[in-house]
Amino acid sequence: MDDEGPELELVHLLRRVTVEFGLRQAEFASLHGMHSTDVRALICLLDAERAGTAATAGWLGSQLGLNSAGTTSLIGRLERLGHVGRVRDDRDRRRVLLSVTPRARELGRAFFGPLVEDTTSVLRDLDGDGTAAVRRFLEAAHRAVATPPPPSGPTA
Repeated sequence: MDDEGPELELVHLLRRVTVEFGLRQAEFASLHGMHSTDVRALICLLDAERAGTAATAGWLGSQLGLNSAGTTSLIGRLERLGHVGRVRDDRDRRRVLLSVTPRARELGRAFFGPLVEDTTSVLRDLDGDGTAAVRRFLEAAHRAVATPPPPSGPTA
């Protein structure tokens, strides 16, 4: 791996981290009778809450790439499991918002808490420049992964 350079080595390390994190998510899903998409939905809803984004069924479906029927099924499953609740929007009573229940938060904290604590403890040891460098790298990596690749195949 030395001939690949330190930059590519870090990209491979990031890939290893994402693969392992995906495996932990799959374990969590299996342990709690969920699909992997259910866990992704909970993550989306928690991220929306942190960002102050109103999470509707349509919004969640678009985040997950699901059609209306798939989104309805997913939300129903999460409601039956006690992980998601629906509430009327105070500003627009016609709109229904989704929220993660305290029970789901506690299950997530119990399972992912040690992983989060180990990771944040390393970040606490960095100075402002180190934290900024990590943030720049992760934001750039996210942009790269979130950008769809160009279509492949024969060209005209």
